[in-house]
Amino acid sequence: MELKATRYDIRGAVAVIFLARPHRRNAWTGRMHTEYRFLLDKANKDRTVGAIVVSGEGDSFCVGGDSQALQGHSARGSYDSGVSGDISVPGYGIDERFDATFAYHYGLDKPIIAAINGAAAGVGLALAAFADVRFSVPMAKLTTAHGKLNLPAEYGLSWILPRLVGLGRANDLLLTSRVFMSEEAEKIGFVNQIFSSEKLLHETEKYARELVKNISPDSLRQTRWQIYRDQHDTVARSVENSEELLESMMKDEDFREGVRALVEKRIPRWKE
Repeated sequence: MELKATRYDIRGAVAVIFLARPHRRNAWTGRMHTEYRFLLDKANKDRTVGAIVVSGEGDSFCVGGDSQALQGHSARGSYDSGVSGDISVPGYGIDERFDATFAYHYGLDKPIIAAINGAAAGVGLALAAFADVRFSVPMAKLTTAHGKLNLPAEYGLSWILPRLVGLGRANDLLLTSRVFMSEEAEKIGFVNQIFSSEKLLHETEKYARELVKNISPDSLRQTRWQIYRDQHDTVARSVENSEELLESMMKDEDFREGVRALVEKRIPRWKE
């Protein structure tokens, strides 16, 4: 696929996807969504890639839907996603509850980390919210945005935000559509850590590389699926599922390698 709205880099075992419309502050379009899913699928299938980072080019992460596209929706009185029927489906097929926009992050084999390099609004905030971990630059402006456009909370934000920051704080952010800064986002638990703009990508990639180096690929994959499946399940079923996984994963060579590495006080050498 010719990339017009994104950029893709492989940096060792880390794939970096850039939202790349800096002249429009990386505003979201159907083209960007199509390319983003194509690149996620590519990274997920690449056996040399152990983790995925997503960031934006320029000084914004993603300021939401492109205003020109919004004008088109307004003129038509209806929403057009701008994507075709043959769009890639990364993460689909693992659990039907993940088979939707951005929820498909949960079905990926590999962790996805958002490096929020600037403003994130609406769909941009949703994309970051559905990442596993979020790092940000100082003073980044964040907002759910939808209320000021007479729209509903977008792309599952009403489901994910209460789980990330608690119901009361999520209600505040969703009902008011107010701007909140990355410092507040870190305080309430939406952002894991803040780094300077010069260090953000370096530190995010460093975190991703540490995951790949120290944690087995199957443990990363299965733990992610446990976390997100358990959001829809009972505590008893969570325990039962973990016991089933323990039984099967202890038979794997990577379990024996992990034990050897622990005893020998060295970095594990995973088979994948």
